[in-house]
Amino acid sequence: MFKRILLSVVIGGCLMSSSGLKAEGHKSKDKTAIVLAMFGTTVEPALKGLINIQTRIAKKYPNTPVKIAFTSNIIRKIWQKRAKDPNYAKTHTEITPEILQVKGPLACIADLQDEGYNNIVVQPTHIAPAEEYLDLCSYIKGLNSIKTIKKRFAPFKNLVVGRPALGTFGVDFPYEKDIEKAAESLADDVKLAEKNDAILLYMGHGNDYFPSAGSYLQFQSVMQKMYPKTPIFVGTVEGFPQLPLVIPLLKKAGKKKIILKPLMIVAGDHARNDMAGSEDDSWKNILKKEGFEVTPVINGLGESNTFADIYISHLEDAAKSGGIKLK
Repeated sequence: MFKRILLSVVIGGCLMSSSGLKAEGHKSKDKTAIVLAMFGTTVEPALKGLINIQTRIAKKYPNTPVKIAFTSNIIRKIWQKRAKDPNYAKTHTEITPEILQVKGPLACIADLQDEGYNNIVVQPTHIAPAEEYLDLCSYIKGLNSIKTIKKRFAPFKNLVVGRPALGTFGVDFPYEKDIEKAAESLADDVKLAEKNDAILLYMGHGNDYFPSAGSYLQFQSVMQKMYPKTPIFVGTVEGFPQLPLVIPLLKKAGKKKIILKPLMIVAGDHARNDMAGSEDDSWKNILKKEGFEVTPVINGLGESNTFADIYISHLEDAAKSGGIKLK
């Protein structure tokens, strides 16, 4: 009898021990993902500027998923409408499901969290630290404010956001250094202007409700100092400084030719219509009426590998600051 009791105790102990090891082996592991928070575009050919950034990050960190989210509500609604149109998918087979069914940053982050990703780096591809970027930061701050009774049930271990191309305020990463790196990355634009003995004029987006011009004008100043042989200017579609304020400066530059480029990640609607469109109020035609010979270049900054790599650098800074390891 004693032997049978002893045997039961030993077997039971082994089972308990085995169960304990099994439970320990099922502890959730940290999972890391990247979310590229992009303003977005509805112009299909312009998507290559966004895809290039995603592709370059994925190539450097092949074991970390890189998801795309669009911060523009208007642009997302257009894609949502297209996704419901069966004819659109048939005639645009080049559009990936991720773009066709693109989500906003909050939904994209929620999907990843639901799949067990607890370390997430949100890297914006905005140019300046303006409205879209600051709203994104508010989203991340709100998500990080979620506190659970038991820490292990918190939705995120680390959730961090990177910097836009021209940097942002703070002491850890001086924004003037980011502006200098952006200027350095656009050396090919300057070479093109020099080759044509032309002014280099960028069209930035700007904002009617946020003073984003400071970043643009400092970028312009750095470009002028870095490349003193070429007259370089920045104007904006919205806010300050719009084209009428820039034209007198262009005339003082003493050149008749202008290379016109978007200071935007994609060469979308603004670039193809507001900048280089056939309407009388496009920048191209306004400048022609002012006596300039204008050559528009329909390429987004995201198509430039040197500019796209700025976001890789900012992504890596954010991950390191947040204790996240990219693989």
